[in-house]
Order: sequence, then structure tokens, then C-alpha cells
Amino acid sequence: MRTTHATRRTAATMLTAAALTLLPVAGGQALTGPAHAATASQRDHDDHWQGGWATSPQAPAAPFAPNWSQQGFADQTVRQVVRVSTGGTRARVELSNRYGGTPLRITGATVGRTDNGASVRAGSLRQLSFGGHRSATVPAGAELTSDALPFRTEALESLTVTLYLADPTGPATFHLISSSTSYRAQGDHRSDRAGTAFTETSDSSYYLTGVEVSGGRTARGNGVVAFGDSITDGVGSTPDADNRYPDELAERFAATGRPRSVVNQGIAGNQVTQDTDWAGEKAVARFRKDVLGEPGVGTVIVLEGINDIGAGGTGAVGTPTPEVSVAQLIAGHRSLIRQAHAKGIRAIGATLTPIGGSAYDSPANEAKRVAVNHWIRTSGEYDAVADLDHATADPADPTRIAPAYDSGDHLHPNDAGYHAMAKSLDLNSL
Repeated sequence: MRTTHATRRTAATMLTAAALTLLPVAGGQALTGPAHAATASQRDHDDHWQGGWATSPQAPAAPFAPNWSQQGFADQTVRQVVRVSTGGTRARVELSNRYGGTPLRITGATVGRTDNGASVRAGSLRQLSFGGHRSATVPAGAELTSDALPFRTEALESLTVTLYLADPTGPATFHLISSSTSYRAQGDHRSDRAGTAFTETSDSSYYLTGVEVSGGRTARGNGVVAFGDSITDGVGSTPDADNRYPDELAERFAATGRPRSVVNQGIAGNQVTQDTDWAGEKAVARFRKDVLGEPGVGTVIVLEGINDIGAGGTGAVGTPTPEVSVAQLIAGHRSLIRQAHAKGIRAIGATLTPIGGSAYDSPANEAKRVAVNHWIRTSGEYDAVADLDHATADPADPTRIAPAYDSGDHLHPNDAGYHAMAKSLDLNSL
């Protein structure tokens, strides 16, 4: 099966309707059990690791078009390209089997510097190891972090991570809308420099949930997590161009000569107060894993709630969710603030962006959006406010996104809109 970027276009449309130096390793030995699954507390005590890149894991689902999550993999190689927000002298990757029903066998994995598409730059490919072994088993429901690999990276550099999955995996933990292309080949091609064997593509990412770096110039504990829904996830941005607002924010930091860790923990369709059957666990539940579990975090930017308002009760995608009141949504935000503050993390509240003319637009929904934004701006409960509503609104009609920033669905920004969002943020408040 070959998938194309049409999946992204379909997803964006339907969302509006719903809302490394080579290390010596021993081969062949599997690692199992909780001792080999990295926990947040273990990672917090590691020496100065930062999130270079991250994405939020989701349960297998195909709400818009076929992907590889429900079938999983068998004797196949998956190659994925990520861009790190900050650099270092060592690197490691995080793999997630959070939503797997059985242990996940990783036969082998590599990392290298991205060339073009699925190809890797000559001389850059390195084998990854797990507890000193090339293969590993990730227990069902767990995450696994690879061994640290001496590998110098620069801020905004693209890396290619390749997983060989020899045994049947069953349904795969994945991230639905990755805004980047994943590649698949039949058989073992983890060590290929060329991308010619990778003849299948997907608009989602699989198992890979983090690339972490250490040994760089980034100050300890000043990482930024962008937490939210599709507008954080980057729906409406150009695929494979790294133009989501967290990407643009990382570029702003890099341009100052002081790169910082900026990672994206957005899930398209996600809600603050309710689980859905295709858009992840509710924000108040996944926050602990997707934000507090990141190493070196000092600030979180929360941009979420528009799906609670716009999709509640409609059921346009997946199982219908009940309507949510303003009071319930504010209570959810307060939970996120409490969780962040309990870990010493600064919480920035982002106002909800315009919905005028979109599938979410109604007098009742607009009233809720205005009320939530008023609370974010005036309550003083967030440590600071990022007024992304103001940054993206049409001056002639503030209920609508500015035409120059509209991806076409009147809900999701385009590249220019995401750039404007990142540009509006006060770097000193982060």
C-alpha cells in the first residue's frame, strides 16, 4: 500500500468538519521488563538531557484515510525524518509502545543525518543500542530510551531515525498527523544510505516519540513544550517544511544565537476535558506523560480547548462527545496549571484562535471562545498570556482568522499564520 500527501489534505478538511560515533554493541539480546522502560523520574535525573524533537503518541486509528497503525509491521523497515530544535554532542531516541497490546520487538535501529527524502548523508549512519544491545523489546504500555550515542548535532538539523521490525508488531502506537513523511521498505534496510528501497510513504509517524540531546549550549531546565491540538500539531502547514508554530519558535531562538529546546506535543482533534476514540487522551490526563515526562522542561505553552467547544456533541469524526461548558473548560485549564506548577514549570496560557466562517462557527461556540479567552487574559492564573487570538485575527472582523493567515478552512493557520503566532511570542516570558 502506498499513501500520499492526500491524507493530509483529507485530514485538514475533515478536522474542520469535526472540529552519532558507532558504539560497540552485542547483537541479538532482547531487553524486557520495567527496568528497561525509561520513566520520567529516571530521565529527570540524567545529566542535562533536553528534548530536541518530540511528538505525542496516539492509539491506532484511521479516521480520515488508511495509515499503517492498525495493521502494524512485519519484516519491514520504517524510516522517519525529524528536525531537532537544539543541538548537542550526544543523542538518544525514545520509542513508545504506550498503546500496544503486546511487547514490541525492535530488531535494530539507526540514526543518521538526513540527505534528501529517505536517503541519509554518506558516512553519518550510526547503529543505536539499548542497554548495550542492538535489539530490544518494549513492554506493552511502556516507553524505551536508547543508549546515549556520541553524535554532534546542531540546532535545526534534520536527523533520520530508522527502525527494523522483523517480527509482527500488531497495531502500532503512532502519531496521526506528523506534517512530515515517513518511509517504509520491505525487509531489513536499517543500514541503507540510499532511500531507493523505501517505496511506501505515510503522513503519520510510528513508535518514535522523541530525540533527546545533551552536551549542547542550552541552559539547564529551560526547555519549552508547546502543548495543544491541531493548531499546535501544525494542520494547515506545508508538509516536510517545518513551518508549525513550535518550529518557527525554535527558529527564533536559534536566530538569537541561543537555541533552546522546543518540542511539539500537539494532537489534532485533542480535547482538554474528554478522551476521544481517534484524537488521544484528554489533555488533563496526557499532560503528565507528554509534558512532565519531557527532560529539561521549564515552560509549557497551552493552546487547547477549541475542540471541546466546536466538536462537543457533533460527533462528526468518531464517537460523539458531550458538549462542554465554559466552567468545565476553565476547570480543565486549572488542572493543567496545577500540574505544571507542582513540577516547577512555568505555564503560559494561549488564547483560542478565531473560528468565524469555519465548521465550528456558531453564536454559542463563539460566545464560549470569547469567555474562555477573557478568563485566560484576565484571571492571572497562568504565569503569562500568549495572545494568539489577537496575533491571527482579521482586524476588520476579529471573529475570523486574517485572510493572509488562513489555510482555507477558516480554522487552521497556513505557514504565514504559524509564523505570525511564533513571532508574537515574547521570548523573555518563556
